[in-house]
Amino acid sequence: LIHVQMLWELMLLGEPMVVMAISPTVASETVLALTSSIAPLKYCCDYRPYFTIHDSEFREYTTRTQAPPNVILGVTNPFFIKTLQHWPHIIRLGEPKMSGDLPKQVKVKKLAKLKTLDTKPGIYTSYKTFLHKDKALIKKLLKGIQRKRPSEVQSTLLRRHLLELTQSFIIPLERYVASLMPLQKTVTPWKNPPQIRPFSQDEFMKTLEHTGPQLTSTLKGDWLSLYRRFFRSANFDGWYRTRLKEMSQKLETLHLEVICEADLAAWIKDKSEVEIVDLVIKLREKLVK
Repeated sequence: LIHVQMLWELMLLGEPMVVMAISPTVASETVLALTSSIAPLKYCCDYRPYFTIHDSEFREYTTRTQAPPNVILGVTNPFFIKTLQHWPHIIRLGEPKMSGDLPKQVKVKKLAKLKTLDTKPGIYTSYKTFLHKDKALIKKLLKGIQRKRPSEVQSTLLRRHLLELTQSFIIPLERYVASLMPLQKTVTPWKNPPQIRPFSQDEFMKTLEHTGPQLTSTLKGDWLSLYRRFFRSANFDGWYRTRLKEMSQKLETLHLEVICEADLAAWIKDKSEVEIVDLVIKLREKLVK
């Protein structure tokens, strides 16, 4: 709970992570909960809720000759404590607590402290968060544990917080990408539709001063550096490709609507045969699409 902010950032950036648990159920549920923590943003990296030594990628993921891939692994076999200790972010989960018991302070430990036989629960990483912790949320959740608040209510509180956090992060991006779309008045029936402007990181960063996440989130921190790291992640690539595809389809639809509403008979009056044939070929190609 205390480090939910850090886990959210690691998921947002698609960082490699290992979840070591006592059972396949706990391992897989934790991995799936982590990948869904950045909803409504789609998690675009690979993840294996339950990974074993028999999986085909075992050799690839345990080798030390190259950096770990951007994958989240859920494991239970103690053998992985040694073979995966070079991964940059490792979560060790202990026994589940009884309802009403306050969780012990889970410390963030440096990876150097993860010994072969170290079985203490904790987060082993050198990662420094860009955003500050939401102390009010942590206090509310810990108080809920003390008062034996139903787990469904606790989960709803946490989910709502993460949803609002992700939305605060993604809204400025959505707003900027929408501005890359050509104006409807520039779409004409007799020419190819105008191009969508390319995404400019520098241009986007300049918009954050007046329309950044501070408009919808009270969290303080280095939002700019978080965006810069996000631009290098598979999650940004997946999100942008989806938006670009949606905008291209919308532009094509707008173009077809303009063509359907155009007065073709009036246009061809003063056009040469070559121009008319060229237009017919283009229209046919568009209809085939």
